[in-house]
Amino acid sequence: MNDLPPELLLEPCSPPLRAIADDLRAVVRVAEPAALERVRTGWGVIGYDVPVARRTRFFAWIWAQPEHVHLGFVHGVLVTDPERLLGGGGVTKLARWLTFEPGDRVDGDRLVPLIREAARVSGLSRGERRVALEAMADAPGW
Repeated sequence: MNDLPPELLLEPCSPPLRAIADDLRAVVRVAEPAALERVRTGWGVIGYDVPVARRTRFFAWIWAQPEHVHLGFVHGVLVTDPERLLGGGGVTKLARWLTFEPGDRVDGDRLVPLIREAARVSGLSRGERRVALEAMADAPGW
């Protein structure tokens, strides 16, 4: 396991982007207090794992890039998103994310339900996720 602190990963970011990333980290902690936060240096992201049975599952990440910050969900395609906030459709098969640019407000009231739903989806078995994906593929407009 990598012991690089998230603050060190975010150090090169501009102050506005670092503030957004810090706000997102705080919202993830509120939404999923049991989530484990760790830097995934190979990807350059702050990753979040939730306990599932006797293991943990990667469910979300914060990725600070020079121009914006993403809050992403590994199985985001299965996350209920009634406001259609998540991007990434047509870009990736499963992952979905929100993008924040300097000056954007991190609205915890809107994000907490998405984060909790992403954590719930990550707790599904592979078979349950496959069934959910098949049901989506059969739905009109998919």
